[in-house]
Amino acid sequence: MNSLILRTAVRALQPVLLLYSFFLLVAGHNQPGGGFVGGLIAAAALALYAIAYDAASARTLAIVDPRTTIGVGLLLALISGLLPLLAGLPLMTGLWASVPLAGNTKLALGSPILFDIGVYLVVIGMTLLMVLSLVED
Repeated sequence: MNSLILRTAVRALQPVLLLYSFFLLVAGHNQPGGGFVGGLIAAAALALYAIAYDAASARTLAIVDPRTTIGVGLLLALISGLLPLLAGLPLMTGLWASVPLAGNTKLALGSPILFDIGVYLVVIGMTLLMVLSLVED
């Protein structure tokens, strides 16, 4: 496909889609969304790029091989599930830490965000692996 309109639209939409996918990843604990939906949107942005340009360009844009992305995501999800066992808690129990920021503000970080990031990476890797193999054929 060699459409100037599609290429221009993809270049304009891709940053917006990636930013929105990151927003869904972070906001997923208190609202609908999370790692799965955010990963689908990020993978859709990269898939659109592969359709507008070619698979080789999309592979270089993704930086990391999709198989590596899947492996890192699975490892993060596994670690987030096993961390509570080290603290003597049941599997997949949320662990929380408070990080002080400027002033009296504190940021609460928990192990569920590690799980969501793992799911995010697995969904991106799997979707890209499927889409790129289809586009290359």
